[in-house]
Amino acid sequence: MSADHVVRDAWLSDSLGGVFQALAAIPVAGLIFDMDGTLVDNMHVHNDAWETWHLRHSLPFSRETFFRETAGRANREVVKWAKPDATELELETLGLEKEAIYREIYRSQMTPMPGLTTVIAACEARGQRMSVATAATPENASLVLDGLDLRRHFVTVVSPSMGYRGKPHPDLFLAAAQAMDLEPAQCVVFEDAPLGIEAAANAGMRAVGVTTMLDAATLRAPNVVFSIGDFTDGRLKGLLG
Repeated sequence: MSADHVVRDAWLSDSLGGVFQALAAIPVAGLIFDMDGTLVDNMHVHNDAWETWHLRHSLPFSRETFFRETAGRANREVVKWAKPDATELELETLGLEKEAIYREIYRSQMTPMPGLTTVIAACEARGQRMSVATAATPENASLVLDGLDLRRHFVTVVSPSMGYRGKPHPDLFLAAAQAMDLEPAQCVVFEDAPLGIEAAANAGMRAVGVTTMLDAATLRAPNVVFSIGDFTDGRLKGLLG
């Protein structure tokens, strides 16, 4: 092992806590990206749409509380959180209503996170595999991944619509790792939400926080290597190779 790798592994190990320290010496072979707030800086648009939805239904709304409690959850879970007495039919229809509001607002604003396409190209050149694990509906995933021509870079796109439990359960990340034919310890997750970082931990994976909505202190956890503002952060080269 080169001196540079020794220094890198020591740095990464120092940033990880508990059982996750052992992962620092394992090369990253796979990247798993959350979509909203990670591949694209759009969580504020989701919040705008949820706020409109809450107002339509005469429900109170706090952005900070809402994001902390619901980011990464499937729509049915979010509606259930906001309207505990909602019927099964309402869970479905009310969630679809919110997503229609979101797509109407966001369609003309889409752009990838700064540095994302450069990181993707570098990972492809190194032979690292990439996937997306998102709570977004298929329609919303298509809006971003196909609208920005990103889907072709990913081995798979997994979501609760495929029958998996939402975050903080590890299901989405474990399914993505399996599709890439990798062990969880070989993967690093990019996430902007505490529930997503918790899901990565539950899957036995390292995570990189993305501070599009919350600061690094809020995203700190034993499995978080560090947090980035976007994909131009120079520390990614040390982590990814």
